[in-house]
Amino acid sequence: MSDNKVSRQKPCHHCKNRSASVPPGTSTIHYEKFWLYRHCSSVQQRDRHAQKAGQLFSGLLAMNVVFLGSAFISSMIFNHVAITLADVWILLSILKVLCLCWVIYYLLGTSRQPHAVLYRDSHAGPIWVRGSVLLFGSFSILLNVFQIGYSAILIQCKSRVEIVFPSIEILFICTQAFFLWHHSKDCVQVQHNFTRCGLMLTIATNLLLWLLAVTNDTTHMEIESQLREVEQRFAGNDTTSCTCPNTTLCKVFQKGYILLYPFNTEFCLVCSSVLYVMWKNVGRRISHHHVPHIKPKFKLQGVVFGPLLGVIAVIVGICVFMIYQVQATGSTASHQVFVMYYSYYVVLLPLMSVGAVIGTIIHALEKRELDTLKNPTRSLDAILLMGAALGQIGMSYFSIVAIVATDPRDLLNSLILSHSVLLIFQNITQNVFIIDGLHRQPFHTPMPPSKEEEMKEEEIHEAHDQRSVSMLELGQEIRKVSISYIQSYSHLSWKRRVLREISFFLVLCNIILWVMPTFGAHPVFENGLEKSFYGYSTWFAIVNFGLPLAVFYRMHSVGGLLEVYVTA
Repeated sequence: MSDNKVSRQKPCHHCKNRSASVPPGTSTIHYEKFWLYRHCSSVQQRDRHAQKAGQLFSGLLAMNVVFLGSAFISSMIFNHVAITLADVWILLSILKVLCLCWVIYYLLGTSRQPHAVLYRDSHAGPIWVRGSVLLFGSFSILLNVFQIGYSAILIQCKSRVEIVFPSIEILFICTQAFFLWHHSKDCVQVQHNFTRCGLMLTIATNLLLWLLAVTNDTTHMEIESQLREVEQRFAGNDTTSCTCPNTTLCKVFQKGYILLYPFNTEFCLVCSSVLYVMWKNVGRRISHHHVPHIKPKFKLQGVVFGPLLGVIAVIVGICVFMIYQVQATGSTASHQVFVMYYSYYVVLLPLMSVGAVIGTIIHALEKRELDTLKNPTRSLDAILLMGAALGQIGMSYFSIVAIVATDPRDLLNSLILSHSVLLIFQNITQNVFIIDGLHRQPFHTPMPPSKEEEMKEEEIHEAHDQRSVSMLELGQEIRKVSISYIQSYSHLSWKRRVLREISFFLVLCNIILWVMPTFGAHPVFENGLEKSFYGYSTWFAIVNFGLPLAVFYRMHSVGGLLEVYVTA
């Protein structure tokens, strides 16, 4: 008892000396080990609590910013007099300037501190995600250039804010794209709370820019549709004072702005997803077993039928899209063009669903272990896939109700009904296939020796034998290496080949299904069935919610399917 009291009162300054003199089975050593374990666990708990508190505070900051901006944008929509578009632009410009200040501080200050970035998440910011940031960012910059040019031509009836806002937007896009390209994999170990707040402020700003872009795009589509009806009744009666003059430059700015508008929404969503992964990685420590020793690379070897069927689907889809655009941009879209458009979907969607179901069955049959390591990127991919699919699924259910309640036996109505049902099934099966594939361990195929290794072995062989290798022996060695490589690749199981064929086919199909609605094919609004059933404003609100999510879902599915293809 007395020994225990003494050990509690006196701190352990010479643990090594005492552990050498005391036998290993005594209670004192067990007590000291227990105290050390308790002390270390309390430090870890404080670390976790601090991390949770920082995430909570930064999340609350982003939530308040989003609510404030949403209130401004909603007020602009429902009350044009009290809150104007210029007021919303001023608020967003202030937020973008704050984000720019934080990003510049991170680039010049935080990231350059000693021990600031000790770990980098290999799963975060893959090359196709960062490439999409650069691609959509470039188109968004061009979009703002067109907007500046269009506003400069109509400066007599446009406010100067319409020129200042796109200029700040260009600077914001360039800085953010550079930041995400170079630092999307960072696991910051200093200034945790300030970095989290900066990231969340940037995420909130991107979400508000996306919300404003969606509402502006919807308003533009609504005005364009209404003007089309007015032009049919009163041809040539132009009473608008602020119209584009009949010049080539103004028409180029106007058409370019309309064509590039969807890329701005995609850029905001992609940047928000990458920034969220960075926010989750703040303060994260990655152990050595989390880092993959062999990183799979994208190769086109071993796939034949998937690319062939996918290219056929893309070519047919482009033809259908061009015919539809020519017909839809005319005075009236014919009944046949809608039948052709929905027939293409009715043929393609079952093929995609069958491929996803076969791939899911193969995942269940194969013996690859599940990857249970903590991975914020993979968790976000699953959440985004399930969340973005709600847009298409929601619109499909509204279409099903409208068609069943009216006349489902009509040819066009039956095609729309089949399209809606098949679209729901295809989204569900594809999500299951992608998410299941993302949670699988990648295959590790023995690769043939590289040229440098062959040269090293050849030099060692020459040093030992003290003679040069003849040309005949060198040719035999090269032939052996080629045969061993072909044999190693031909040993791929049928399961892996089928997975690659299906993944590549679905990649190309999702690309064409992303291109068609992105560049203006919106039959869900232009066919008139749902619009007449629900009313103009109600159906447009449904399309406004679902269509941007549907476009984002297709683009995000391409990234997930490429990941499944590479790991297979």
